[in-house]
Parts: sequence; structure tokens; C-alpha cells
Amino acid sequence: MIILAIESSCDDTSAAVIQDGAVLSNVTANQTVHEAYGGVVPEVASRAHQENIVPVVQQALSVAGVQSRDLSAIAFTRGPGLIGSLIVGVSFAKGLALRLGIPMIEVDHMQAHVLAHFAEDPKPEFPFLCLTVSGGHTQIVKVLDPGNMEILGTTLDDAAGEAFDKTGKLLGLPYPAGPHIDRLAKSGTARFPFPKPKIDGLNFSFSGLKTAIRYFLERNRKADPTFIEDNLEDICRSVQDRIISILMDKLEQAASLTRIKEIAIAGGVSANSGLRSALQELGAELGWKTYIPDFQYCTDNAGMIGVTAYFKLLKGDFVGHDVSPNARLKF
Repeated sequence: MIILAIESSCDDTSAAVIQDGAVLSNVTANQTVHEAYGGVVPEVASRAHQENIVPVVQQALSVAGVQSRDLSAIAFTRGPGLIGSLIVGVSFAKGLALRLGIPMIEVDHMQAHVLAHFAEDPKPEFPFLCLTVSGGHTQIVKVLDPGNMEILGTTLDDAAGEAFDKTGKLLGLPYPAGPHIDRLAKSGTARFPFPKPKIDGLNFSFSGLKTAIRYFLERNRKADPTFIEDNLEDICRSVQDRIISILMDKLEQAASLTRIKEIAIAGGVSANSGLRSALQELGAELGWKTYIPDFQYCTDNAGMIGVTAYFKLLKGDFVGHDVSPNARLKF
């Protein structure tokens, strides 16, 4: 059973080929044009998807050594995401499926991040907890099986990835700022005490932290115009450590409440070296089995879409050509 998977939810155009659940290829075209704007411009993103999707699909098929006539199904991201970007992927999937006469499989982008762990070994055992952290989402998900997930906690306002990017903008770092903060933090010391929000339960909040960082920078730059330049590494380390501590505290609470010791992280922020190390250290301390995805499966990619689609294919869970993208899709 061979699936062609397409991911186009934001600014990365990706295609992958999956055979019997194994990823044969996973090709992604990034859109660096958004760096000039300090964030993703939806109209620019959708136009870039139109330019990239055919060559990306062709390369994915070529790397996998597969012809289009060999395909059993086509999977695509239905949502959530930017509506213009989603339309490109969904429309392409419809057209190719119609031409080849094969079924289509819709995939929830956030469920795919969770199930990205099944693209490689070792794979978590059910049930497991997954902390999914990206620019738009921060969630703790309890996964009972591939089709049965429950959100235990989510952000009440901003996502952790957004906190990284907004902080980076205040510091004058290029977009996306997360990787730059991670790099600089390795040389810094967490000597600036940023506040930890007091949120009941397993939910998150990062808006207050962003505001505290902004006021902190404004206050210190007023007293010393070169404060940021002189303390950049320490600021980055202090911000990163606080964000990670917020994430780890909630994850530890979730593990304690559910008594689940199979713990995973996913999403773009799971590429952060500080978060990866913190999970491993906490897991060793508490007796968890921890799962960290390979870097290619952290950011938006079609490999995770294809792996998720494979579980749905086994159940015959297909959609018709009347399917439409849903920018605010919930699971």
C-alpha cells in the first residue's frame, strides 16, 4: 500500500511517499521569503505553494523510486492552517486522485504531529502523552490509539513558539527566531528571573511572559542603550529556560495525574536543544520512557501526514471529492 502525502498548512510545501507505514521519501521546500516580513504572509505563502508543489511531489516520487501509477491513495492536510495554503494542497490532491482514480485521505495537522513518532523507531507504546509545541499550538495530548486522542491541556492565549518568535523580534533577531535563540542560549547564563504564569490545571499561558519580557527590555534599554547587545546570550538563555520550565512543569503534572510514563514531544519547538535535553533529564529522574522525533519530523512535513494517513487507510477511512480545507479544524 503506497501513499503520496501532501502537507501545505503554512509556509512549507512538503510531499512524502509511504509504503506500508514506512517513509520512503520526505521532501520539503521552505519559504525563506517571509524572513523579510518578520512572519508568514498568507498570500505570499499560498503563491509559493503553487510554485513548489509540482516539483516537490515529483522529487518525492523520484527519491522513493515510485511512479504515480503505483499509488494506492493520496493523503493531504485538511487543517488547521492558513486557508490559502491549505487550498493549494487539497486542490492538488483532488486533481491527482481524480486522474489516477484512487481514494483520498484527509489528515488533521495536529494529530499528524503527534503520530510523527511512528515514522521511525523507537515508537511509543499506547497510551502515551505527547507535548505538542509549535508557533501556533501548545498542547498536552493523551493518545490511547491512533484514532483516539484527548487534549488534556492547551494554551489559553499564545503558543510557546510564538513567545520565542516575538521575543526574537524584540531582540532584533531574524525570523523565525526560535533557532537563533536556541543557538545563542547555549553560550548564555539564565541570570534574569522572568515570571512563571500561575494557570490552574494543565493549560498554558504565554501572553504574560511576553509582556514581562518586553517591559524588561524597555526598562533596561532606557538605562543602558546597549543592554541587549551586551547581554544577548544571557537574555536568550533566561527566556528559553523559563519557557521550557513552564512546559516541563505542566507535562510532569499530566504524567502524574494520568500515571502514564510513555512521554513524547512533537512540533517545531521540539527541535529546540534545551527542550530536548530537559525532557531527557526529567524522564531519567522520573522513570519515563521518552521519545524525541528526528529533526525532519519536528517541523511541518509530509512524512507525518503519510504515517497518520496509513492508520486511516487500514480502516478504510477515505473522503470524497466534496471535501474542503478547514483552517480551524479541531480534533
